[in-house]
Amino acid sequence: MIGISELYNLEHTKAKDYLKNFEYPWQALQGIKDFILLLGATLPQEEYTQMGENVWVHNTARIAPTAYLGAPCIIGANTEVRHCAFIRGSALVGENCVVGNSVELKNVILFDKVQVPHYNYVGDSILGYASHMGAGSITSNVKSDKTPVVVKCGERLYPTGLKKMGAMLGDCVEVGCNSVLNPGTVIGKNTNVYPLSSVRGVIPANSIYKNQHQIVDRK
Repeated sequence: MIGISELYNLEHTKAKDYLKNFEYPWQALQGIKDFILLLGATLPQEEYTQMGENVWVHNTARIAPTAYLGAPCIIGANTEVRHCAFIRGSALVGENCVVGNSVELKNVILFDKVQVPHYNYVGDSILGYASHMGAGSITSNVKSDKTPVVVKCGERLYPTGLKKMGAMLGDCVEVGCNSVLNPGTVIGKNTNVYPLSSVRGVIPANSIYKNQHQIVDRK
């Protein structure tokens, strides 16, 4: 339940062919920058405006004048990037997304219809189709001891070899306000996380995360 095929419908991202190369989503993190550079060069010039070197924005996207778009990045059709958003670079933002006030993105893939609308930090992470992060929720992408991140699924450990890995959110995940997704968090499809949660490890699909010891099936 932590593989790319279990977490994501790849029809909802321009990274479809790229992600198909990997079994687990975190394996794609190190190549996001190079992938965006290659993809950007292939985008139709009649649909995308190059707003700086290696920054491609769809003509229907709405970008606040105070937003910062760092290279390389791609902003998809009908996406809104709001006041003081800080896209540091290596960000593929899909169609019909919201990147909100004071949100920071770095080394990420956001599938179509993702919403990170209020004071979110999303780094070294992949957010699936129609996933939503409530106000103030963040992905923590570095362990306090700076050792490589290990994904823990029950008794099984998956060493990633990465010092920076945030969260992998499956399609239609809802993260409650002011939650922290600790390094190496993987959340399955259609799962809700209660507000003020501290989440770590693998959370099953179709569940409700109330706390680390209380995860119930969605009715």
